[in-house]
Amino acid sequence: MMRRLLLVSNSTLHGSGYLDHCQQQITDFFGKDVKKVLFVPYALHDRDGYTKTARDKFRTLGYEVDGIHEAADPVEAVRKAEAIFIGGGNTFRLLKTLYDNKVVSEIRKRVLEDGVPYMGSSAGTNVATISISTTNDMPIVYPPSFAAIGLVPFNINPHYLDPDTNSRHMGETREQRITQYHEEVETCVLGLREGCMLLVEGSKATLLGSTNARLFTRGEPCVEYKPGSDLSFLLTDAH
Repeated sequence: MMRRLLLVSNSTLHGSGYLDHCQQQITDFFGKDVKKVLFVPYALHDRDGYTKTARDKFRTLGYEVDGIHEAADPVEAVRKAEAIFIGGGNTFRLLKTLYDNKVVSEIRKRVLEDGVPYMGSSAGTNVATISISTTNDMPIVYPPSFAAIGLVPFNINPHYLDPDTNSRHMGETREQRITQYHEEVETCVLGLREGCMLLVEGSKATLLGSTNARLFTRGEPCVEYKPGSDLSFLLTDAH
């Protein structure tokens, strides 16, 4: 499998600008061979404004950006893409629009068979997994399926939050919600705290960034992983 993925928890880290915290990883990931990135802004309502934000940032890194919504044929745009970046926002709206424009299977093919590099942040990371069932978002629209692009055989919870021991909030913690998910589904969930990301190159997966990730496996204790950890075992079908 030729897949190359950079799955980022969040696009903006507190105290810095858009994609500032991962810009080195972005340039390392896309390298010098990629000249233009196809940006998918479907997760936000203002697609033009969102594309401008991405375009302005990527230009400072040496890459041009085309918005998929600017193309007459989204499927053809994916087929011609040198690289793909799907940004964050509402995961339900994002996945519904990917299905509406018939690009879910096309993106999967380009990434898994052709080796086109794929970057996702937040919602864009959610849709790279098996399903969007572990997103934090509200279902403001109804996609035809929760099944996502399936570039990795597990789920991710971006923006993973640890319980605040000083809070009086009585709703479920993120850990409790993931436990509820595991009462119904066996798929393991990687909680990516803000500031961390997962780099996948073929059958190798490495945690990058400045914060730890937390792995939830059904029926087993949670496990913490530090940046630099080898998480390649997550890419086997057993997980």
